[in-house]
Amino acid sequence: MLKRPYRAALLALCAATAISAPVQAKPASGDDLAALKAQVQALSAEVSATRDRAAVENLFSTYMYLHNAFRDEDIIPLWAKKGTPGVRAQYSNIGVYTDWDKIISYHQGRPAPVSKLVFHYVTTPVIEVAGDGQTAKGLWIVNGLESGLVDVEQAKNMPAWMFEKELVQGKKVWMHNVYLKYGVDFIKQDGQWKIWHFHCFEVARAPYGMGWIPFAAAAQDDAFNVDLMYVGEDGKPVFMPQPDGPATILSNTYRTDTSQRLEARPPEPYRTFSETFEY
Repeated sequence: MLKRPYRAALLALCAATAISAPVQAKPASGDDLAALKAQVQALSAEVSATRDRAAVENLFSTYMYLHNAFRDEDIIPLWAKKGTPGVRAQYSNIGVYTDWDKIISYHQGRPAPVSKLVFHYVTTPVIEVAGDGQTAKGLWIVNGLESGLVDVEQAKNMPAWMFEKELVQGKKVWMHNVYLKYGVDFIKQDGQWKIWHFHCFEVARAPYGMGWIPFAAAAQDDAFNVDLMYVGEDGKPVFMPQPDGPATILSNTYRTDTSQRLEARPPEPYRTFSETFEY
């Protein structure tokens, strides 16, 4: 048996020999190169889809931040450009908007009244980017607050269920919890993601002093509740424009005489938009 110094020297020599010995590389076969190319292409597609998904999620979150700040004019560039085939928006069950100018009018002329608060936040995203990378679909749950003060004279033109019992600074108070879902289809234009189909599904609404069940019992058949677009200066109600066609997928807004169903389908993987549904 070798003594310790000799054993250490022998091991060092073996290691040096192994390092200095030329490596006989095996030439890559055509099959190996094809497999490597396919792997690189798959990884590249996965990276692109991941980036696209993040861009879509950022786009819709940006929409909501701007909407909460009464900066709707800044939302207009987030939409697909005028003349884009199939552009559409649906905000309630009264109908669908397919005219680009009507869709954009939803974001024009909105005031920022003193005392008004809109605070919607988005959660629970389900997002799918098409295999061809040209479209994407997203579904979100949205919760939030809508509130403000209304001149007493204006309040006379609005339903009693809109308001709390107390006056604040001599004005009527409306403050509602809102529960929504948003289904949105996106299209890539000039390398940028844009809103293509927009569908707001209202789930329930609850005036702060009432709750969603008494509210539904009072307002579920009231046209004012369906047609109202927003409450403007001094509480003046502004209503939705005439729709361009009938509603497609109906919102299953909470009612006391119906049960809930899955009306807003979560996105599923798809290759190209002709293989999926529209929101």
